Amino acid sequence: MAPNVLFLTLISFLSVIPFKEAKLTQLKDSDRVNSLPGQPKTPEISQFSGYITVNEAKGRALFYWFFEAQTQPNEKPLLLWLNGGPGCSSIGYGAASELGPLRVKTNGTGLAFNTYAWNQEANLLFLESPVGVGFSYTNTSSDFTKIDDAFVAEDAYNFLVNWLKRFPQYKSRDFYISGESYAGHYVPQLAELVYDRNNVKSSSYTYINLKGFMVGNAITDNYYDSKGLVEYAWSHSVVSDQVYRQANQVCNFRLSNWSNACDDVVNTIYNEYKDIDIYNIYAPKCNLPQASFVANNRDGVEKLSAQEKFMRIRMLAGYDPCYSVYAEDFFNNADVQRSLHAFVREGDGKWRVCNDSILNAYNFSVFSVLPIYSKLINAGLRIWVYSGDADGRVPVIGTRYCMEAIGLPIKTQWRPWYQNMQVGGRVVEYEKGLTLVTIRGAGHLVPLNKPQEALLLINSFLLNKTLPTNK
Repeated sequence: MAPNVLFLTLISFLSVIPFKEAKLTQLKDSDRVNSLPGQPKTPEISQFSGYITVNEAKGRALFYWFFEAQTQPNEKPLLLWLNGGPGCSSIGYGAASELGPLRVKTNGTGLAFNTYAWNQEANLLFLESPVGVGFSYTNTSSDFTKIDDAFVAEDAYNFLVNWLKRFPQYKSRDFYISGESYAGHYVPQLAELVYDRNNVKSSSYTYINLKGFMVGNAITDNYYDSKGLVEYAWSHSVVSDQVYRQANQVCNFRLSNWSNACDDVVNTIYNEYKDIDIYNIYAPKCNLPQASFVANNRDGVEKLSAQEKFMRIRMLAGYDPCYSVYAEDFFNNADVQRSLHAFVREGDGKWRVCNDSILNAYNFSVFSVLPIYSKLINAGLRIWVYSGDADGRVPVIGTRYCMEAIGLPIKTQWRPWYQNMQVGGRVVEYEKGLTLVTIRGAGHLVPLNKPQEALLLINSFLLNKTLPTNK
């Protein structure tokens, strides 16, 4: 090649780089949210939201909502939050009802500042996943027939890679993942995928500085979680001794398919929870008419077998103050959607806190993520698991069984930890960075029920500090 041609080719190649960077900067700037309807004027909140394409060929894009840390955003880690379901929104639950800095008010028409928001401790990223959840979408309808744990992990990984291109200042930042409920699958599976691709030699994969993950009230292992659900219902006086004995006689939860007798007795247990909230057994139920409709009709739960109900972890009704109903009212406001650069493509054009079609079509093919725990613990990642001890749906008993099954030596014994001179819960630390924490009096959604304790929890996890064990 002639020298002048080589020179022009090089100049042309180099000019593409700043062009791409300028385009990414432009996309980031266009994602900035200046203000939302009903948002309080103070304090100022730096926030972004929009779409990240995860598969161009299929037209799949995931929606995110991101809040910079309230102080020292240039130094604090990046934390990704995922809700489960499968099919429930991390925007409606995690961001707007639990741990984000802006929580939907009880009338659904405005926002209040959350003084216990987790972006005090980290740059906080919420993701609606998989496609079909909330504002996330696909242009290929056949995608909905393929959704399983691996599909979700791959899309979430591609989201992260492309989001970091748009926000390159976070590429080298310490990165953590957290979530609750069926995100007990999503979180460790995404962590494993990040870890594996970080360790591909001579790879073109983007390096993501993963340090660990934390999950709450997390579906982990079908056997232990099912066993725990039955034992919790009996030990907390929800079912009789006779029902408990019958369940122990006819149920073998190690089987991939339960017997009819087992299905019947577990349905009996579910029926005993009808008049209370299985997700927070000591809290009042939401009595709004909309919530009753959600609970009894939208997911067709009465048509499912007990085993199918067990696999579908989505929120039914809710816990006062009826947060899911208020979230739907807020995010279906056209002005809110415009401010968030969002739109609804699926179904009837309504934003739903949970998408029933995802729930009912989901392919449950992974029955335990405990092998991933062992793998990532041995790789040196820090892992915390927490459990609100008033949750009957994914109860602390099953979670304790799961952690014990990993087989690690105990570093510090089971003991209370304290918040404001009161017992916040219990904690046990295992060797190699595994910690189990309970939160006293919290249900399935710990940051909603016990926000102050949850903030202390995330602070201790990110800073790798022991929870306070002295008053």
